Amino acid sequence: MCSSVSYCSLCYLHRYLTGQVDKRTLEKYEREAKEKNRETWYLSWALDTNLEEREKGKTVETGRAFFDTEKKRYTILDAPGHAGFVSNMISGAAQGDIGILVISARKGEFETGFERRGQTREHAMLVKIAGVRHLVVLINKMDDPTVKWSEERYEECKTKLTPFLKTVGFNPKTDIYYIPVSGLAGTNLKYDVDSSVCPWFEGSPFIKYLDDFPSIPRDDGGPLKIPIVDKYKDMGTMVIGIIQSGTVTRGQQLVVLPNKTPVEVLSVIRSEEEVHAGYSGDNIKLKLKGVEEEDVSQGFVLCEPSVVCHTGKLFDAQIIILEHKSIICAGYSAVIHIHTAVEEVQIVSLIGLYDKKTGKRIPGRPRFVKQDQVVVARLETTGVICLETFNDFPRMARFILRDEGKTIAIGKVLKLM
Repeated sequence: MCSSVSYCSLCYLHRYLTGQVDKRTLEKYEREAKEKNRETWYLSWALDTNLEEREKGKTVETGRAFFDTEKKRYTILDAPGHAGFVSNMISGAAQGDIGILVISARKGEFETGFERRGQTREHAMLVKIAGVRHLVVLINKMDDPTVKWSEERYEECKTKLTPFLKTVGFNPKTDIYYIPVSGLAGTNLKYDVDSSVCPWFEGSPFIKYLDDFPSIPRDDGGPLKIPIVDKYKDMGTMVIGIIQSGTVTRGQQLVVLPNKTPVEVLSVIRSEEEVHAGYSGDNIKLKLKGVEEEDVSQGFVLCEPSVVCHTGKLFDAQIIILEHKSIICAGYSAVIHIHTAVEEVQIVSLIGLYDKKTGKRIPGRPRFVKQDQVVVARLETTGVICLETFNDFPRMARFILRDEGKTIAIGKVLKLM
């Protein structure tokens, strides 16, 4: 799962309701938060673990937690919601299967998040581009005095959100599910909301909906691909990532790309427990032998030596310009976010414009491209990155271009040079 604004409090309460966190720990965080005059933030402290996050009340890095139900095992990825940490939000979304978009129903807060430059819009778009196909929208703070479990307010949020989510690429009938909740009280998370409180909602509570959601197809037998999200030292080199395809086992010989460093897997850790193997879709930690922690970076990919992923700097891609005040010409530079990699990139040349309605190429080579246009361009990154074409492996082909803290364009890799 991946997540958005103010989700860390919900994540922690979720784990408490499912028995993954004991009451004593909850009381400890509540006491510590009160000492710092942050009484209302205590639930978020389980996933906002560093001092900066706790002082500011903002998630900076993607937090990870786990919980189990009788039916499934879940990994929670609490991605940052603040505009200043969108880069970390993208890498978190790249690991998710289901997006959990948390919306405040409180008067004024929903409107702020959904306005033209609001984070709600950007997050919904980014998780779709990152490969998330299904979105659960939690309409939070339904117990707020300005809302009082109002069906009218709930429907107002839905009515404004749905058309936008449709333009992003989510099918309202099959890809989106709305649930009214109170994160602070835990209402409609694990158990059905009381009919005396909310008589108009007849859908499933959050956890039941996830439990009943059809299993996502995995490719355990495919070529191993593990984009690295993070690394650290702990009696050896530890890396964190999600297995996009294939299976990894203890003792297996792998290679770290793009540097082509041979390594051995000393241990596989899933849900904080050491296991013999990890499978496609698992968020895992690996202890590696043969490489130093400083020689591994976010965006590197672990593969089997016999079937490695592609690496390179030069590629052709289809790009949709979302927002840019001026024209874009060859030589334009930005930052590319592709799977978990982040790198400087430059547009080398513009190859052709395409009609958004018909999908047909417009004759001639364009001299420039502007907002709302679709173009095929040749791009070159500063350093060598791991990537695939969209036809071969979409999860490592979709990308986002950002400049000056704004999302400029989205795209997909068509051809490797």
